[in-house]
Amino acid sequence: MSPLLADIVGLVGGAMMVFAYAYSNIAKRMDFTLFNLLNLVGAILLIASLTIHFNLASMVLEIIWAAIALLGLVKAWRERRPAA
Repeated sequence: MSPLLADIVGLVGGAMMVFAYAYSNIAKRMDFTLFNLLNLVGAILLIASLTIHFNLASMVLEIIWAAIALLGLVKAWRERRPAA
């Protein structure tokens, strides 16, 4: 990945995470699947960007952010399934 592409990927990822944060503060009713999916994809894009423009603190933060978003997605999906 070129440095320019890494910048674009990182900016898109950051924008997704900012959108998720804004959504969580504006929405009358939260869709936790959407919220966590935006955070997970955003974090993955930032991780990809950080493989070119490495920063340890940012990489650790994004890995933790992605893990929390993944846990949130699992929880949201489990709560959506009808009880048997």
